[in-house]
Amino acid sequence: MDYSFIITKAWEGYDASKRIKSIEDISAMVSTNRVFRVTFDDDDIIIAKLSLFGKYEHFKEDHRIIHALSNNLLYPFENFLAKSLLKNNRVYIFRYKHGKDDAWVVFYNPTRIMNRMPRRLDEEHIRKLGQQVGKFHKACGRIKNVLPKSSKTLRTDIYSLMHQLEINEKDFGTAMQVDFLKYHCETFLRNRSKYNMSSFEIIPVFIDWNIGNFSVDQNLNLYSRWDYDWFRMSYRILDFYFLSRVVSDIGDRTVFSYGINTLMEDRFIIFLKEYHQVNPLTANEVRFLKEAYRFFILNYVIKEGSHFFSGQYTRKLQAEAFDNYLPSVDRDFNADKIIDALNLK
Repeated sequence: MDYSFIITKAWEGYDASKRIKSIEDISAMVSTNRVFRVTFDDDDIIIAKLSLFGKYEHFKEDHRIIHALSNNLLYPFENFLAKSLLKNNRVYIFRYKHGKDDAWVVFYNPTRIMNRMPRRLDEEHIRKLGQQVGKFHKACGRIKNVLPKSSKTLRTDIYSLMHQLEINEKDFGTAMQVDFLKYHCETFLRNRSKYNMSSFEIIPVFIDWNIGNFSVDQNLNLYSRWDYDWFRMSYRILDFYFLSRVVSDIGDRTVFSYGINTLMEDRFIIFLKEYHQVNPLTANEVRFLKEAYRFFILNYVIKEGSHFFSGQYTRKLQAEAFDNYLPSVDRDFNADKIIDALNLK
């Protein structure tokens, strides 16, 4: 696929009067999504994101929700999210279809980046991050009623996986592995009712938090955030697994895996205590942490992994999902440890 050609065509559809001088690939090369720095003849710069992941309709829906979110967030988060370029007062999204190729492009203003948190956080960083995420979730909750509606739910994604397991069984491994996945899908759906999820607030969540996609100011307040690959309208608990990785003892890694153990670390409990003081959690939300993790593995690693991650990561993560991640869900997560630490009932 000729990425430069697609981005050039996308820009011509946006503003053909402004000529591109260069297109530089600045992708992290972990996912199939690509990110480019586009420089124009007048030296203006924008960021272009080209995606092949998921469905075009979901990509368009997500970016329109994110635009409404970024436009409606109040101080101190009014400039926190990277802004998409608009045309005719709507987020401009270009779809390229040719033969089997199907890609879509969105343009962003370059994000102002202040300070990155260290690869391994000190306790001061952990406490401050807990407070800041609590405030951010609260701010998102305040404006949830004015955001466009989303068609994606956790249940529809799991039903979609179960359907794929029925019609494309061979794509998911052996018969035993397929039965194993069906068991975890059914367990997730059963526990939705057990934990009274209908009472949980639905807010915008970004899921993928890592040291490389947000920055903080000199006082460790959240300053800017970019990278919206797994954005959705859902429960705030979906953000916590990746936040547990950010505050984990091992810290940010170049070679990564998705073990559940970071949810049980004392460092994550420090984070949760600070969050809880700002934005109180319930015992059922804590119990649902393992289901949010189970959903992440089933949906983003198993169902979407081959479409989202580059080849080497897909094979590694999906093998680990069968061998380590899914077997650990009901074995290694202890909600009572967190519930007791937060003095919940």
